[in-house]
Amino acid sequence: LSTGEVLKKLNKFYKRQEIQRLGAENGLDARLFHQAFISFRKYIMESSSVSADLHIILSDICCHVDDLFPFFLRHAKQIFPMLDCMDDLRKISDLRLPPNWYPDARAIQRKIIFHAGPTNSGKTYYAIQRFLSAKSGIYCGPLKLLAHEIFQKSVDANVPCDLVTGEERMYANENAKQAPHIACTIEMCNTNTPYEVAVIDEIQMIRDPARGWAWTRALLGLCAEEVHVCGEPAAIDLVTELMYTTGEEVEVRNYERLTPLIVLDDALESLDNLRPGDCIVCFSKNDIYSVSRQIEARGLECAVIYGSLPPGTKLEQAKKFNDPNDPCKILVATDAIGMGLNLCIRRIIFNSIVKIIINDQGEKEIDCITTSQALQIAGRAGRYGSSFPQGEVTTMHRDDLTQLKEILNDPVRPVKAAGLHPTPEQIEMFAYHLPDATLSNLVDIFVSLSQVDGLYFVCNIDDFKFIADMIQHIPLNLRSRYVFCTAPLNRKEPFVCTTLLKFARQFSKNEPLTFDWLCRHTKWPLGPPKNIKELVHLEAVHDVFDLYLWLSYRFMDMFPDAALVRDIQKKLDNIIQIGVCNITKLIRVSQSAAAPGTAEVVSDDSPLSRTKRDTRAVSSPSVKATEALSIGVGVPAERRSRNLKAFRSATRQEDLKSYGRGTLANRLLREGLLTHEMLKQLESEWQDQHRNGRYGFGSKTYNQSSSDETGGKKK
Repeated sequence: LSTGEVLKKLNKFYKRQEIQRLGAENGLDARLFHQAFISFRKYIMESSSVSADLHIILSDICCHVDDLFPFFLRHAKQIFPMLDCMDDLRKISDLRLPPNWYPDARAIQRKIIFHAGPTNSGKTYYAIQRFLSAKSGIYCGPLKLLAHEIFQKSVDANVPCDLVTGEERMYANENAKQAPHIACTIEMCNTNTPYEVAVIDEIQMIRDPARGWAWTRALLGLCAEEVHVCGEPAAIDLVTELMYTTGEEVEVRNYERLTPLIVLDDALESLDNLRPGDCIVCFSKNDIYSVSRQIEARGLECAVIYGSLPPGTKLEQAKKFNDPNDPCKILVATDAIGMGLNLCIRRIIFNSIVKIIINDQGEKEIDCITTSQALQIAGRAGRYGSSFPQGEVTTMHRDDLTQLKEILNDPVRPVKAAGLHPTPEQIEMFAYHLPDATLSNLVDIFVSLSQVDGLYFVCNIDDFKFIADMIQHIPLNLRSRYVFCTAPLNRKEPFVCTTLLKFARQFSKNEPLTFDWLCRHTKWPLGPPKNIKELVHLEAVHDVFDLYLWLSYRFMDMFPDAALVRDIQKKLDNIIQIGVCNITKLIRVSQSAAAPGTAEVVSDDSPLSRTKRDTRAVSSPSVKATEALSIGVGVPAERRSRNLKAFRSATRQEDLKSYGRGTLANRLLREGLLTHEMLKQLESEWQDQHRNGRYGFGSKTYNQSSSDETGGKKK
């Protein structure tokens, strides 16, 4: 056969719209069709011989290229085995009727009551009162802190109540028999147990890209006579539509804010203008560190709250700030204060109005905070019943204030869709049809084949796939592997990731993970931190203990020492509290260990700090958070557009020039891998080589005239 003629026929075959349509009907979407064709073409062009029937088709000058399709499809099924069972897989991944997944809830006529209102409107209060007065009830909240709060309110009201979170169980009855009331994190709610009243808090999180599935499951699946839903009015329409598909009506009760919230006409502009009851909101740890140090340099005490602190430490810092007899009157916090903490704040001050967001493709971007986020945070000021009759909100910098007012005045974007997530049963059925596929591939195939209607979306599964790929080489059965992949894990913490890997490896050997094993791995006991790096490590160890406790409720025999681990976790929480109380001292130690002139403290994922020259927003993944700088609070910011595209474009080149050098050196100095003397020697050598037009790399030396990627002749 003439290879040229064969190649022409194959390319003509590939371009035929009819062939692509036939491929789609047989489960080959555009991506799979292209991959299958590349493999098919390579097979034909590189084979010394082909089957007789295929040879006849290719050699027949009168043949129609469509006749190649059966041979192409046979080859495609060899490289994509799922094509043989595509109909079954499509049925398994059909997510168009989620209400049908919960027959117990569909068997009763539920009463749905939506308590809609802004922060500090009392909407949750009325739902909780109904919860406490019911014969049985379940509260589902987004945070452990909220579940703890409702648990404590139940205890104070003499209502027997259990606490159920991923890492903790507290029972009202000594024999651990289930109490009629349960306060839980929303992922832990049981859809099979009947209740008189169910409360679902922060319903707007049903749109969350990662956790939205948990609110969808609770809303559709809780088997309760009354379901009280609390949240933003922006979710009313979606909840009403979802309940229309179940045949249930929604009663909406609207609430207004109980105290006034005033947006001030003046920015703070200087930390000298702070007053008791002020809270400065930052969107990065480095901003937290820098601002808190500058506050204490003015002789003021401040409390510090950010997301990675243990719940106990957050509560202690909140208690310290709220205590009228404590000299601490200023709070520095991230948006972690938006939920779960009762704080007596007079004025919210936004240090910045930009933060890292996750876009629809799961990529990180830097953009202005949304109206919903701004209202959630600003609403913490002037809490009803506190010593401040009204709340105030402003910004640190004058140029941010106009934009903050615009954001707060914008309507909140309506919640359009509810999240879904593949269940273990669905993945097991996929594995039955595709026994050789990895768990990560199974989930990918599931998502690609899944069908949802306009009211739903499939949640982001990047964290799930990250763990699945990390433990793929460890021999585990599918159900255990799935459980490990749903474990709460901070991917940015290498120590926590490494520990999960060790847990899985030990588990696969059927060797229990004992208290002694965990202490050896974490080097417990640990002392108070001497610098910020040690504080961050202690937070990671606390996450490891959380991970152990989470797994202990799913594999009790293999993680047998939960009680002992909980005891040392409480001790660790106290140690972290000591570190946070002395945070400015830790910052000074960390900065003195770094290169002179730098304010870099610790690697952070949100490099939004301000400098005395300008404001930086770094979105490139190659420019990491170790490039954080100190805050110059007295200097006005550069005006940003809402989407910041023009701003990022204008600053990116300057970012690279300003930040590109020194950051690596600072990190190496901080980690003890480089000394100041070595740095001076390297700088001297670099300058000598630069003057001579020669650059040395190992044993090779390149002249400045050598070609780079622009295409000159290499020497």
